Amino acid sequence: MQNLQNLYKRALDMRSPWINRWDDARRYTIPLADDDNATLFDGTASDAVDNLAASIYTLLTPPESLWVSLSAEGPMSPDVDAATVALRANLNDSNFYTVIHQCYLDLVVLGTACLFMAETPIGASSAFTFTAIPMSDIAILPNAVFHTTSMPARDVLARFPTWTPPANIRDAIKNDMDMPLKLVQSLIDTEFTAWLDVGGDIENNIVSRGTFETNPYIIFRWSLASGETYGRSPVMRALPDIKTANKVVELVLKNATIAVSGIWQADDDGVINLNNINLTPGAIIPKAVGSSGLTPLSSGADFDVSQIILKDLRERIRHALLADRLGLLSDKEMTATEILARNADMMRVLGATYGRILHEFIRPLCDRGLQILSRRGVIAPIQLNSDAELKYVAPITQLVANGTTPLAGGDTL
Repeated sequence: MQNLQNLYKRALDMRSPWINRWDDARRYTIPLADDDNATLFDGTASDAVDNLAASIYTLLTPPESLWVSLSAEGPMSPDVDAATVALRANLNDSNFYTVIHQCYLDLVVLGTACLFMAETPIGASSAFTFTAIPMSDIAILPNAVFHTTSMPARDVLARFPTWTPPANIRDAIKNDMDMPLKLVQSLIDTEFTAWLDVGGDIENNIVSRGTFETNPYIIFRWSLASGETYGRSPVMRALPDIKTANKVVELVLKNATIAVSGIWQADDDGVINLNNINLTPGAIIPKAVGSSGLTPLSSGADFDVSQIILKDLRERIRHALLADRLGLLSDKEMTATEILARNADMMRVLGATYGRILHEFIRPLCDRGLQILSRRGVIAPIQLNSDAELKYVAPITQLVANGTTPLAGGDTL
């Protein structure tokens, strides 16, 4: 258990530098409801993030069309057509299409997303159920995933009746049954261990053990730098421009407030009561006969937005988040040649990203789905690459003018 504890600490240490990056990326795009520091003045990045996540959803996993299929590798292969139908039917009947969009948002903003694929009890409408797990609850190492959740003490005792609370928190739990306890679930290769992180040795607080044939934690990244475990997102790349544009708009609004209400000065002549002055349209402000009364003060806050080039900032943000490339129509109708050229440019920019998504997300998703269905007896056991080949037939394939584009792992579009 000492090795498990060391791995968990190492995973948390490796995740720690990314927490601030994720907080910044969220704050300026999709701020959390409880983020008191999030003050957005410019919505360019938020709009582009929504557009990019929706485009990935439509191009990669559209619910209204077939986006993945199986083809037999040999004459003795199982019935792959039935497997394709069963896999798609169970995905359609599950909450997959609701949850995956949340993962795409995390992918675009944070660079890394985690989809948990669980098996439902027999008799449910689908064999699968999905959960988008926040990256703040996930710590990863090569071949290892640590998932942290919080549960009330009463739920922990009901779910794990054999667990004995340590002496240092026993009285606290008795006094407050709603006291939150941290549950850590680890999956190292195929070995699953769950324990309560309440201090002391892990061995004394283990509440569950087991094995998985396939990994239920499907973690995929937008792009990956050499030597790093967590992905980098287009929002991270555009963050300096996003912050600058947000600050520029804030200053513009402050200047607009000054332009509307003005800055005023008045002689302290003993007649004007500054506490009773209300600068509103139609207000009549008395003044002493012969006095200058209330006069506007000339302000030097003549803020020229062109000096900061706000338009260029917004264009760079939209360019980094692909908002200017995802549409097939611009200000004018495009010819077929222009559309093909734009599609080729899209594949040049997104080829590596989509290849990674297909390798880290689509393939593990299908692997686990086929494994669950075969264990339930819905389909015959199928091993990808030996019994069947996975074919990607999503709308993204229509971006490729010549028919096929090589992807990571030998798969093809």
